[in-house]
Amino acid sequence: MSNSTPAFVGEHDVDQTTLDIIESTLSNTREEMDRVVETTAISPVIREQSDQFPLIADAEGRMVMGQFGSAIDTILENSPFEREDLEDGDVIATNDPYMCAGAVSHTPDMLLLRPIFYEDDLVGFSSQWGNLMDVGGKTPGSMPVQASTIFEEGMRLPPVKLYKQGEIDSELLRSFAHNTRLPEHAEADIKALAAGTKAAETRVHELCDRFGKETYVEACDAILDRTRDGMVDLIHEFIPEGERYTFEDYVDDDGMGNGPIKLHLEIYREGETVYLDWTGTDEQVPGTVNFLLNEKMFKMFTGVFLIMAFDPLLTFNDGYYDLFEVTLPEGSVIQPEFPAPLGNRLPLMARQFDVLQATFSKLIDGFSVAGSYGTSPNLVYAGTDSDGNEFQMLEILYGGIPARPGGDGLDGHSWWPLFRTVPAEYQEAYYPLTIDEYSTRADTGGAGEFRGGHGITKVYTFEEDGAITFQDDRAHTYPWGVDGGKHAQTSEKKLIRADGTEAELPSKVENVVVAAGDKLVFSTAGGGGLGDPLEREAAVVAEEVERGLLTETAARSDFGVVLTEDGTVDEAATDDQRDEIRANRDGLQKFDYGPLPDDETLEARIADERRAFENRNN
Repeated sequence: MSNSTPAFVGEHDVDQTTLDIIESTLSNTREEMDRVVETTAISPVIREQSDQFPLIADAEGRMVMGQFGSAIDTILENSPFEREDLEDGDVIATNDPYMCAGAVSHTPDMLLLRPIFYEDDLVGFSSQWGNLMDVGGKTPGSMPVQASTIFEEGMRLPPVKLYKQGEIDSELLRSFAHNTRLPEHAEADIKALAAGTKAAETRVHELCDRFGKETYVEACDAILDRTRDGMVDLIHEFIPEGERYTFEDYVDDDGMGNGPIKLHLEIYREGETVYLDWTGTDEQVPGTVNFLLNEKMFKMFTGVFLIMAFDPLLTFNDGYYDLFEVTLPEGSVIQPEFPAPLGNRLPLMARQFDVLQATFSKLIDGFSVAGSYGTSPNLVYAGTDSDGNEFQMLEILYGGIPARPGGDGLDGHSWWPLFRTVPAEYQEAYYPLTIDEYSTRADTGGAGEFRGGHGITKVYTFEEDGAITFQDDRAHTYPWGVDGGKHAQTSEKKLIRADGTEAELPSKVENVVVAAGDKLVFSTAGGGGLGDPLEREAAVVAEEVERGLLTETAARSDFGVVLTEDGTVDEAATDDQRDEIRANRDGLQKFDYGPLPDDETLEARIADERRAFENRNN
């Protein structure tokens, strides 16, 4: 029998094996929390699409395991009680972005926070938030396009104890649910979120039972420090010191005729500290696309980019946050002032990912990522059916993921990896509509050695009179290609009336009246390409033509691939075509932004589109 002493991790009084067990258990617990919520919630946006996010933190409120940065300190600061007032069985609830520093970024997101006690000592927190179907406000789904303040976006719950020592405040829950259009959904989904936090508490108790409270607490510190050490290595290896790198991109508009909306980021390193400065970003806008970017959340996003690209076995958590310094200009679209509306913040949330990865594409040699479809499009269809029953559908749609080093972008995918598509059978069973088509849009991903992901087209036939509200983006600006890759195609929306007349719609509309028999054709943007398209394997291009992902015209013009009548590659003709393209092009661009007009022309186009739509809709 060995008498060797376990190897302790750094300065922490916990051995490597114990630390790995605790870290793996917490990682699995995070997935268990999601599973508990998905199987107990009733709304399709959570149950079917997985729009919920778990978090496990230590007693100081630092995220040890999770997906969105922690804002526990801010939540407690904005609550009517002190940290020492927390008791076993308490659960705090809030859906007010301004009361949690943007940890949830619009009112439909409900966050529940549970302090975890063991032997009367606070050992950590668990939290779970999810997208409720409705929290009131001026439009079904609580995401109006034309709102001027957050007061129009539904019921806002400040941080309060929804559960006190394990007992739910049923009057509080009833009051909140009463102010929603779907009270049964709201109540069930909130209780499901609470169950998710309870699952984490159970697993933390088991770890404390097995290893002891002190060891568990020490292990949380060690997990945070291990991540920090790994991030220091990534920063030194991949982020050069001294030089400054900048990138700009645009959100189309705010749905009220204002745009384009500029995001500007500068990144540089001094010593071990990486500075990320959003100065130069446009001021907040009247419409609902403002994004209250949580500073810790952005640090998490930045770290996740480096971890997933270069060290995916590393846990991302609050451990590395002191290595990043972030400047978020007050009054800008990413740090709007109360009571700016926030309901459709997703175009800006997605675009900050694009801008972040584009800036890294400039500073990291040999690592480039193109631009994405640019948001999480959503559609709400609501009304009263022929039998007098109210209905309300909310769906998140997807688009083209950008190409990345060594691989094509994904077609019709969410930029949140765990999100799923609502099955058409589910929608048709529970809502008065038919899904006529759900397909990949050929030729919409940017050409490149690695192709950008294609957007999707989804066609709905509405079977009852009602109204639709939706938001999308990238209708005017293109997802850019990188390192010779080409830009992707933009989004499109078309309403086909039952009498056959057609109308083009902007990417953001509110309460457009539809009648039974009308069709909506909802088409999302693609993702940009990476690398010289003429370097893409001709056989792969031919295969994608056969699968309907590319047309023969695009294969020839974009990739220089000529096909025979039976669909195989004509090698000689392909060589000639590619030689001709090389001879006539000006050279490869670092970034291909597409055929964008100047800012003033684009601004006028966006304003004209909004005026034309409003005149037609009125």
